[in-house]
Amino acid sequence: MASRYWVVSLPAQNSASSLWNRLQEQISKHSFDTPLYRFNIPNLRVGTLDSLLSLSDDLLKSNNFVEGVSHKIGRQIEELERVSGVESSALTVDGVPVDSYLTRFVWDEAMYPTISPLKEIVDSIHGQVAKIEDDLKVRVAEYNNVRSQLNAINRKQSGSLAVRDLSGLVKPEDIIISEHLVTLLAIVPKYPQKDWLSSYETLTNYVVPRSSKKLFEDNEYALYTVTLFSRVADNFRTSAREKGFQIRDFEYSSEAQESRKQELEKLVQDQENLRGSLLQWCYTSYGEVFSSWMHFCAVRVFTESILRYGLPPNFLACVLAPPTKAEKKVRSILEGLCDSGNSTFWKTDDEVGGGVPGLAGDADAHPYVSFTINLV
Repeated sequence: MASRYWVVSLPAQNSASSLWNRLQEQISKHSFDTPLYRFNIPNLRVGTLDSLLSLSDDLLKSNNFVEGVSHKIGRQIEELERVSGVESSALTVDGVPVDSYLTRFVWDEAMYPTISPLKEIVDSIHGQVAKIEDDLKVRVAEYNNVRSQLNAINRKQSGSLAVRDLSGLVKPEDIIISEHLVTLLAIVPKYPQKDWLSSYETLTNYVVPRSSKKLFEDNEYALYTVTLFSRVADNFRTSAREKGFQIRDFEYSSEAQESRKQELEKLVQDQENLRGSLLQWCYTSYGEVFSSWMHFCAVRVFTESILRYGLPPNFLACVLAPPTKAEKKVRSILEGLCDSGNSTFWKTDDEVGGGVPGLAGDADAHPYVSFTINLV
C-alpha cells in the first residue's frame, strides 16, 4: 500500500474519457510502475464565482485541520495497539482499506447531497470532524487520567525505600504495638548498615536490645525494624536523623492494605476497559474522518478546477501514486496533457530560473490542479 498519493485534475478540451485513455497510455508507456486511478467527482453545485473564490481561501486551512485530525487518531491507534500488544490492523472505512477507499472513491449522496452549496458541504465536514476531535480529547484525557493514577501507584511501589509505599514489605508479625512499646521502620543507607546495627541500641534509652530486623533491601537502602518504648520514640527519631538514618512514618492496617489492593485492581481493570473502548472508538472514528477528508478533497478538486479551467466543468480528476524516482517523469506526462501554451508560467523557480510564482503561493506550482495526500 502506498502512503503518499497525488490528487490531480487535468483540463479536458474534448471529453474526460478520451483524456483518461491518453493518460493511461502515457503512464503505461513511460511510468508503468505508477498506480493510476480515476477520482470520480459528481456534478456539484457551482454557485457564484465570488462564492468559489471565498471558499478557495478557506480550503487549504480546512484541509490541514481535517488531515491533522485523521493523523492524530491514526497515531493514537498505533500507540494503543503497541501498549495492548495487539497486532496492528489495517485502517478501514466501513471495512474497506483506506487506500482502496481513496482509489475507488464514491461520493456519499445521502451524507452530502450534491444539491447543497459547496460551503455548506465544507462547513458540515468541518463541524463533524471538529466534534470527533473534541470527543477524542475527552476520551484520551479519561484514559490518561487512569493511566497516570496507575503510574503513580507503581512508582510508589517500585521507587526507592526512602519514598515508596512500605505496606507491601511489612507483615503483621513485623510490627509490635502495645501500651508501652512501638516498632519503628528505619531506612538505612545500603553500605553503612554495620553502623546502624552497632549503634541503634544506644541512640536513646529504652530501646529493646537485638530488636532490629532487616525486612528488605534495594540498590540504595535497607529497611529495618526497631522496637522501643513509645515515650522515647521522638528522641529516637531525632538521634537517628543526626546519624543519617531516616525513620519512616508507618501504621500497619490490614484494612487499609486490602483497600489499596482493591483500588489497584480496579484501576488496572478500568485501564484495560478504557483502552479497549478507546481503541474501538478510534477505529470507527478514523474511518468517519477519513471518509469526510476524501469528500473534502473532492470539493477541493472541483472548486480549484473551476477556478483554474473555467465553466462549464470539464476536467479529468485522478489519483496517482508514483514512486519517488518516477515523480519528475510523471509530472512531465501530466504537463504534456495540458493544452497550455504558457506552461512555463506555472513552473517553479528551480525549473525556469526565476519564473512567476503559481497561484496561492503554491510551492509545487503546475499548469493543472495538484495536491498531495499523505495517509500516515
